Amino acid sequence: MKITATPIADVVVIEPDVFADERGFFFESFNQHKFEQAIGRRVDFVQDNHSKSVRGVLRGLHYQLPPHAQGKLVRVIQGEVYDVAVDIRKDSPTFGQWTGQHLSAENKKQMWIPEGFAHAFLTLTETAEFLYKTTDYYAKDCERAIAWNDPQIAIDWPEVGGITVSAKDAVAAAFANADIFEN
Repeated sequence: MKITATPIADVVVIEPDVFADERGFFFESFNQHKFEQAIGRRVDFVQDNHSKSVRGVLRGLHYQLPPHAQGKLVRVIQGEVYDVAVDIRKDSPTFGQWTGQHLSAENKKQMWIPEGFAHAFLTLTETAEFLYKTTDYYAKDCERAIAWNDPQIAIDWPEVGGITVSAKDAVAAAFANADIFEN
């Protein structure tokens, strides 16, 4: 397993050791012990989510506030997405900054997005299936969203010929007005 730091502390990219031959491939997609060694702390995952999206669908920027903040370990099992984490920890030196990564079934990369980050992804292929583990359960009263195209954050999204968002994401808060993580 290869761990790659991103420009934002605590967000890391994980690349599994893949064993491939003429029969196909095998890799360990998750190992609790190795994962905790890689991020330097204990994590308990309580929920797995699976979504399928068509090209141009953008889901996010989503997060949950305490007491139900969620860390997410995300990966793609079919297709490709551009995955983004935005630091919304008020006292963080990277507050308001974002980092992005191409995740695909082909590269098998995963991204760890800890509590205190807003998360989104944009589907780059005809379809993509996206899996993620969360450290807390979905809690509607703690759910929040920031506008995917907020000019203050200024995410450089790849060109896909048009972006489709949900009705809820279309009215998400501006970053300047969003509820954030107080440290």
